[in-house]
Amino acid sequence: MDMSFLDNLENNLKSLESRDEGQDDAVRRDRARTSQRAAAQATAPYAEELKKGRYTEELLRQAARMGHALRVKVHIAWLGATLRLEARERRLELRPTPKGVLAVWIENNQESRTQPVDLKGQPDEMLKEWLSAA
Repeated sequence: MDMSFLDNLENNLKSLESRDEGQDDAVRRDRARTSQRAAAQATAPYAEELKKGRYTEELLRQAARMGHALRVKVHIAWLGATLRLEARERRLELRPTPKGVLAVWIENNQESRTQPVDLKGQPDEMLKEWLSAA
């Protein structure tokens, strides 16, 4: 057999294999995007309520008041849809999820505990607990 024919055949096979692998990668990327989009859509109502709701307004007001009383500066930041409160070396993050808002306590850059947040309730107990340890 002619060597150029075999070389050509081998190149064609390699080309087909790499094309198939590229298609598999594209399918995986599409699935990941679809999954991320679905999660974002499921999270959106909770993120909206967290950003604009009465609970957050009360939380921020009480955090400032309690921090002042304890002589602790409470830093507040929005990181995308997540609300972060920082006091000294501790953080409290309120993260919207597809199932609701989750409060995450972070100490020394380690998540120490989580609990669901009732956006229809009052933030005072959660804030007292978080700030008393700060």
